[in-house]
Amino acid sequence: MGKVGSEKGCRILEAKGVKKSYAVGDRTVEVLKGIDMVVEDGEFVAVLGESGSGKSTLLYILAGIDRPTEGSVTLLGRDLASVTDEVMAAMRRREISFVYQFDNLVPHLTARENIILPLRLDGRKEKECAEVAAEVCRFLGIEERLDNLPRQLSGGEQQRVALARALVTSPKLIFLDEPTGSLDKERGRQVMELLDRINREKGVALVMVTHSAAHADYASRKIEIEDGLIQK
Repeated sequence: MGKVGSEKGCRILEAKGVKKSYAVGDRTVEVLKGIDMVVEDGEFVAVLGESGSGKSTLLYILAGIDRPTEGSVTLLGRDLASVTDEVMAAMRRREISFVYQFDNLVPHLTARENIILPLRLDGRKEKECAEVAAEVCRFLGIEERLDNLPRQLSGGEQQRVALARALVTSPKLIFLDEPTGSLDKERGRQVMELLDRINREKGVALVMVTHSAAHADYASRKIEIEDGLIQK
């Protein structure tokens, strides 16, 4: 699995005037108050902010998991407001991936089965799945733990499996929601170094939300969000 996508400079994600509000009882709570941002192919962008700043809400909207109250998101040339559920599902299987703070692995599947799950859901043949997964696992250094269930893995190993599952489809863009939030300092550092390698060596664009300034320093660009607004 070599580099994917085109050279840097190609706009692959754009948000314009994104707002998000929720009704809470008889009042409206504004979480996002007008976000404009662009991500180019091959970039590693960290969205930095404290809990409650709106950064995770923004990530879910950028990834097409949630919808904005106002504004637009264009992802890989598609206006998400007009994308059907079927097309969005296909994008998640083939072009984008999402890594959660907690690994979100299927507990009764082995590490190997978790990793190839997106390929199997996309109808890929077992032999092809095995070949692609083997290359990704070598890259991430988890070849020896593939027959283990998630509960038999350490937190860092579980997150590596989650990263392998995200990489196995050769996506153009990976969204990451606090990928080190459940890890100790050392395992968090290891995951950040892997993300840096994924970005540099595979050419995959990354958009990561984090509250850690140290982890945001791994990114090629940082965006700070506070009270639902990007800080200039």
